[in-house]
Amino acid sequence: MSYDQLNYRVSAPCIIDTGIILNKRDMQKLLVDLGRVRYLHIQDGQICSEAEGYILEVFANPQQATLVANHSLYLNVYSFDYLELKQSPEQETYFDLVQEGGRLLRLIPLTNPLQEQFNRNFNAAALDAVMDQVLSSNWDSQIDDDDCPF
Repeated sequence: MSYDQLNYRVSAPCIIDTGIILNKRDMQKLLVDLGRVRYLHIQDGQICSEAEGYILEVFANPQQATLVANHSLYLNVYSFDYLELKQSPEQETYFDLVQEGGRLLRLIPLTNPLQEQFNRNFNAAALDAVMDQVLSSNWDSQIDDDDCPF
């Protein structure tokens, strides 16, 4: 491939807040960290069911099903033709997983990845501080034991 041919290649899509995602890996990336969601099962524009749940797994396997039961979601990106990113009037992003034939699984995040990351970092820092205190007190007790002749 010559230098001129490289300059005319089509760039990969860049989707910001709204758009349609066809690539299964891209769909998987978007869904994997959603956590707790409100989900709606919509058929031909009519809501069939609605509940809250937690996304336990996002995978890509043409031989397995997407399973939604007992407030647990196991999402197979191969179950859907595409994912559409949309925004509510309040500027909150939600995810429509669309199947041919008018079936749709809408996922509305109930957790915020920024807050989740802060909580993870905070919990890790708190754990480190506790471990430092435990280890420090353990060393202090060993030093005290070394000073004791008995």
